[in-house]
Amino acid sequence: MNVTKRQKGDVTILDLKGKITIGAGDIALRNAVQEAMASGDKSIILNMTGVTTIDSSGVGELVSSFTTATNRGAKLKLANIPAKVSDVLTITQLITVFDVFDTEDEAVASFA
Repeated sequence: MNVTKRQKGDVTILDLKGKITIGAGDIALRNAVQEAMASGDKSIILNMTGVTTIDSSGVGELVSSFTTATNRGAKLKLANIPAKVSDVLTITQLITVFDVFDTEDEAVASFA
């Protein structure tokens, strides 16, 4: 999985592309979120447009990243969730845990 970081005002956007699966994908997500928080970012959006697959390990890493961000006083929100990922989060009832937005702009506006 590839992760690219960009800014929109005070909001950090992590663009995720590929599979969030055990091994490389979940580690890439963990590292990207930890690096963002280490550099002082408090408003983080995971733009999931490019995510093709997520497995239980990937779901676990999403929950872990969300928990870590919350415990450190940061906010982590999800945007542009593909149908496959949305189905997994709905089945596991985790969709209610995250702040989920249909578009990146809505997610950015939610920090205001």
